[in-house]
Amino acid sequence: MKDIKVIDEKDTRSGFGAGLSELGKSNKNVVALCADLTGSLKMDDFQKNHPERFFQVGIAEANMIGIAAGLTIGGKIPFTGTFANFSTGRVYDQIRQSVAYSNKNVKICASHAGLTLGEDGATHQILEDIGLMKMLPNMTVISPCDYNETKAATIAIAEHVGPVYLRFGRPKVPNFTDPNKKFVIGKADILSEGKDVTIIATGHLVWKAIEAGRILAEKGIDAEIINMHTIKPLDEAAVLKSIGKTKCVVTAEEHMMNGGLGDSIAQLIVRNTPAPLEMVAVNDTFGESGTGEELLTKYHINIRDIVAAVERVVKRK
Repeated sequence: MKDIKVIDEKDTRSGFGAGLSELGKSNKNVVALCADLTGSLKMDDFQKNHPERFFQVGIAEANMIGIAAGLTIGGKIPFTGTFANFSTGRVYDQIRQSVAYSNKNVKICASHAGLTLGEDGATHQILEDIGLMKMLPNMTVISPCDYNETKAATIAIAEHVGPVYLRFGRPKVPNFTDPNKKFVIGKADILSEGKDVTIIATGHLVWKAIEAGRILAEKGIDAEIINMHTIKPLDEAAVLKSIGKTKCVVTAEEHMMNGGLGDSIAQLIVRNTPAPLEMVAVNDTFGESGTGEELLTKYHINIRDIVAAVERVVKRK
């Protein structure tokens, strides 16, 4: 297995903040809107340096989406910021009608996604947001894995014309991707080649997949590990090529099993190249309060769960 080095540990929301700051300097059409969570979304620097292009809408998320949609008509590129739960579930009607249906150039940027929001508990830990967003026509769905990739993705989506959902998180996680690598929407990143099993992960679970791969290598299982940062449009060619070689696949995500990355992979392979599949994801339940690591372990989406899923799927070949 390829040796992947950790540069440092940073939260992915800070990667978003850094990317937005760069866009503030380089693209005068970029504007930012926040629903009373500027500090949590790391939008402070943009607000400080470009106050004329920053709009604090308060706890009025539906209004924020409507304003953002309107701003696109004048050629602006609005980036909205709040927690993932409030970015999607609370304002789904506004996103569907005012953004996706109209194909407006709005960038919906969502922090504190998944279980690793932690102590804030089930009401804030949305686990359905990828499914909600990927089902909308015209919507692009991106879930980067670390600080560097989140920064690069933030910059890249400003160049993409059309609605985007960008999902990131609160905890500090290993930062390991190349800071100089350009983010390409819809192009999977093959982190390590292997012949026995394909592991496709997204978001915070990418590093967990890498660590699982090291354990599997010690067990004599050679895993191909793919960082699927773009869930829609899915890099179908990369998935089918990998599974064509390994003949089985495990998906890993900090999201509900229904409607997430694993669901997209299952639909793809059943239509093209049926193969054994195991999904490491939350299984039809809400979360609860606790530390991020405690919750990942309790809800069976941690390193050992990826290892166990691989061992099961390999036996099914």
